[in-house]
Amino acid sequence: MENISPIHLQEVIFSSSDRAQSKVISKLFEKKLIRRIAPRIYSGNFNDPPETIIRRNIFNILGNLYPGAILSHRSAIEFQPTATGNIFLTYTYTKKIQLPGLTIHFLEGTGPIKGDIQFVGNLYYSQLERAVLENLQPARKPGPDSKTLTLPEIENKLEHVLNIHGETGLNELRDKARSIAKELELNSEFEKLNKLVGAMLNTRSIKILSSPLAIARVLGSPYDPERIELFEKLFVQLKQEEFTNRPECNNKNPEFKNFAFFEAYFSNYIEGTIFEIEEAKKIIETATPLPTRDEDSHDILGTYSIVSNQKEMKTIPGSADELLSILQYRHKILLAARTSKNPGQFKDRNNRAGETHFVDYTLVKGTLVKGFDYYQALVHPFAKAAFIMFMISEVHPFLDGNGRISRIMMNAEFVTRNQTRIIIPAVFREDYLLTLRKLSRDKQPESYIKMLDKAHRFSETIVGSMNLMQDLLEKSNAFKEPTDAKLKII
Repeated sequence: MENISPIHLQEVIFSSSDRAQSKVISKLFEKKLIRRIAPRIYSGNFNDPPETIIRRNIFNILGNLYPGAILSHRSAIEFQPTATGNIFLTYTYTKKIQLPGLTIHFLEGTGPIKGDIQFVGNLYYSQLERAVLENLQPARKPGPDSKTLTLPEIENKLEHVLNIHGETGLNELRDKARSIAKELELNSEFEKLNKLVGAMLNTRSIKILSSPLAIARVLGSPYDPERIELFEKLFVQLKQEEFTNRPECNNKNPEFKNFAFFEAYFSNYIEGTIFEIEEAKKIIETATPLPTRDEDSHDILGTYSIVSNQKEMKTIPGSADELLSILQYRHKILLAARTSKNPGQFKDRNNRAGETHFVDYTLVKGTLVKGFDYYQALVHPFAKAAFIMFMISEVHPFLDGNGRISRIMMNAEFVTRNQTRIIIPAVFREDYLLTLRKLSRDKQPESYIKMLDKAHRFSETIVGSMNLMQDLLEKSNAFKEPTDAKLKII
């Protein structure tokens, strides 16, 4: 049997000027062990369409067929073809080449300079400073067929540098770009960049800025664009659904305070502050912390003092500034005993839970202010409650107490509109946290809304005296662990 090279097992095979190698490829092609998917490109993959194979191996293909080419302009920032399948490279000539599912635009220009990065094989990509200058070159039209990003997109990139590396980092980018501009004769592009950086650093007029993100940064309210995109997704889903009105049956004392006790008890339980139910009752009844658990006891007292106060719970924000004030005021009460957690002050350093990184502390106020626009546009109390709870939880504006504050803000929406408040019982803790995480990481709001609606239906059944409420909660498995039981709605 004739010996055939195992190169036919490779997904991408390039034609060769080497006679022996070329002969092997020809034999493989004749025996139909490989197929031609584009000029000078073969493949041993007969299952996927050529455009899929090309896309998957695009950088390897470019590095092999066009050594010394530079991934440049928008492609040096996006690192992928545009929505219409265009990719841009600086090379020794100007030409357009079609491959299955892809158009390669070669732009004549200077080859790799000091600082440009060798990528795959002999393919390079423009260093950030060069790429920014390239994207400030004149272009015929904006959009996915253009070699350059739009001005707002470039400003967002600069804002990201400013956010991560501060003013020093943005100034360093400008200084390095100045040197590159001289070498590549991109002086007019540098002048554009210089004006943009000056505006973002407040040394020039901000009128030249067009990106909302960059303008917000200059005006002192920078925000997290990915979180705002997530909030918009939740907002759209909430606007598309219809929600049941569930009038409050515990709107008078002592029933209002009875419910508030269990609301405070479970809200702390979720965060790991766990007491026996009789211990918690004693703390509330005597307003005295347990000697051995002073801070934990004050957490229960702080939460209860807010949620049991009907006047306080009927306070909801009418403006973004009011939102910030209400949050800080309630947090100060909630964590009064935990001075190390800066009660009443937004976080001064970043925090996270496991692999979830919350909004950068420098972006907290701006993200809340921007998110408030969506909250304000919602009408139904359930929709507003669901939105504001997730927004506060996702931003995590404080060093501690964020979950409790988010649930307080949620229930204030219900109290204001005389609707049933929500209790998240111990047995429902995993459902609650998992759907929050799914919305945060996977951007899927449906399961979160469904979970909260179930919690609302359950909470509607908890009415009456303290003993009756406790009995109903026990029958509903509310006090059990998620591993031991499921929530029942009596």
